[in-house]
Amino acid sequence: MRCSPAIPNWALVAAIFALATPSLSAQRGMQAHWVSTWSTAPVAEVNRHDAFTVPTTLRQIVHVSLGGSEIRVTLTNELGVNSLNIDGAAVALPAADWTGGAIQPGSSIALTFDGHPSITIPPGAAAVSDPVKLTLAPLSNLAITLSIPGQKIATLTQHDLALQTNYVAAGSPIDAATLNDASTMHAYDFLKDVEVSAPHGATVVAFGDSITDGWKSTSGGNDTWPDDLANRLQANPATRDLGVINMGISGNRILHDGWGPNALSRFDSEVLAPPGVKYVIVLESINDIGVAYSPTNPHEIVTAEDLITGISQMAARAHTHGIKVFGATLTPYIGAKYASPAGDAVRQAVNHWIRTTSELDGVIDFDKATRDPANPEVYAPAFDCGDHLHPNDAGFRAMAGAIDLSLFGKE
Repeated sequence: MRCSPAIPNWALVAAIFALATPSLSAQRGMQAHWVSTWSTAPVAEVNRHDAFTVPTTLRQIVHVSLGGSEIRVTLTNELGVNSLNIDGAAVALPAADWTGGAIQPGSSIALTFDGHPSITIPPGAAAVSDPVKLTLAPLSNLAITLSIPGQKIATLTQHDLALQTNYVAAGSPIDAATLNDASTMHAYDFLKDVEVSAPHGATVVAFGDSITDGWKSTSGGNDTWPDDLANRLQANPATRDLGVINMGISGNRILHDGWGPNALSRFDSEVLAPPGVKYVIVLESINDIGVAYSPTNPHEIVTAEDLITGISQMAARAHTHGIKVFGATLTPYIGAKYASPAGDAVRQAVNHWIRTTSELDGVIDFDKATRDPANPEVYAPAFDCGDHLHPNDAGFRAMAGAIDLSLFGKE
């Protein structure tokens, strides 16, 4: 009979210790319950102006929903075709007037990635920073600064409707109080997510198109309906542990790519993947309808049944992950450039299903909240931005006000 070789005492002790002691990564996971407090949905933008071929500093401002004392940041190259090199990154509290990218003195904290100040992010990937201690109040702003060495980037992973004034400069230090000779920009480049450690927190995803993204809301005002919902949740003691992230893409559709990937293809990365998601509000398909039933150029035809199937697929996938799904009715669109009576009939059919189906966990009636009582096929004049498709700031507030906050307490 062959005997196994004897195990030295030091090896046996090490093996027992390894079994009894969590890995460093496991210890990190045990220390925090991460919740997404801000996020954005990226699209692939061709780098037509050869940005980032010289060393560049980006300082971008985000408006968080949930606060915390420990944060981490996710950078993204998920739609890139080249590797993305990051020389350095930092977070800071913006100055009250952040013209020139001004930050509060002494508030800048360098980010690291597994202890390293720089990282290379392959095409199709993202990178999560190590946690840092930073007291971040609810409904406050955070400045994220990236130092990007000169490199060839054919495709930017970008969200092009930031609704904030961000800054780009040539090679300023990441902790600079202001950026020298900075230019302004109104997009988010390479940013995906900000998370806070919140032991009892959870996240609501607002998933949709330009009406969720906030097209026609006041830039810098944090006036989208997801912003207004975050304000309401923070003002209500029973929902104060809930954050809201805006995963709207202007021009988005459920069943076809357009400006950004179709909703079904991006659902996993933008609803199922962010940490702490407990609820999703789905407001999608007005662009599917508008394109399919355009009076001048109808194409990529879809039916109400097609759109309902798409929403049902999202609900099924969310439910698999224990996420509750609230269907939002489609707001009025008669008078918009691509509106038609045939398209409105499809909108009404989709809304009827949202109001009556048992496949969803609740209904948010944005249509009822924004329509003209005297002419329900159009926006109430006080809520119409003027294009008959998007709400104004008052319309966004009406949408958020129509959300029954008790939905978020149901188990």
